[in-house]
Amino acid sequence: MRVVNLSEQNSLLNQYLREIRDVHIQHDSMRFRRNIERIGEVMALELSKTLDYVPTDVQTPLGIASVNTITDSIVLGTILRAGLPLHQGFLNMFDHAENAFLSAYRRMGRNAHGEQHLEIVAEYMAAPSIEEKTLILVDPMLATGMSMEVGYLALLKHGKPRHTHLCCAIATPQSVEYVRTALNDSPDVTLWCAAIDPILNDKKYIVPGLGDAGDLCYGIKIHLSDRNA
Repeated sequence: MRVVNLSEQNSLLNQYLREIRDVHIQHDSMRFRRNIERIGEVMALELSKTLDYVPTDVQTPLGIASVNTITDSIVLGTILRAGLPLHQGFLNMFDHAENAFLSAYRRMGRNAHGEQHLEIVAEYMAAPSIEEKTLILVDPMLATGMSMEVGYLALLKHGKPRHTHLCCAIATPQSVEYVRTALNDSPDVTLWCAAIDPILNDKKYIVPGLGDAGDLCYGIKIHLSDRNA
């Protein structure tokens, strides 16, 4: 699995990354969503450089021009809800892509020994066939890597992609290694990160990170336990 950390390069992406982290800016939810979207646009442009192209003739008012055109059939997949602005950024660039949507949530489960552990449950999916297509699966925060794994495995029910690009705004070393191991270090997978932060704390939050991306995009959610309190 190839890993690309875009923060190692100097580009406009770092300005958007700075603003989504800045506690004085990020509570403007409209700006936060737009910055996540713009990160998706920049990442999509960088990713597009790795796709396949063929020369295509196009008629202009004055003659014929040859333009190198993407040949990949792209499926753009998103893990709800925080993934929606990042998805839109990619869709702004890959506007002919097919789309897939998945929901996933965390819950505490028990293993075969009765010990509690965190697990991710995929609850809903709407997707086209991904057989022999280029799959781009986006989720802004790759904290543990479990949601990305669950989303990817769920989409495999719709076929085997030719190549998969997993895309996030911020990851951790732990999540990168988790995904690498879970996907058997596949050469057909590339992981794109706007940044890789050093720490995953005991609450499974990325540090320094930026907080809860979904809440910053769309407002604080109510948990069932809060309703029953």
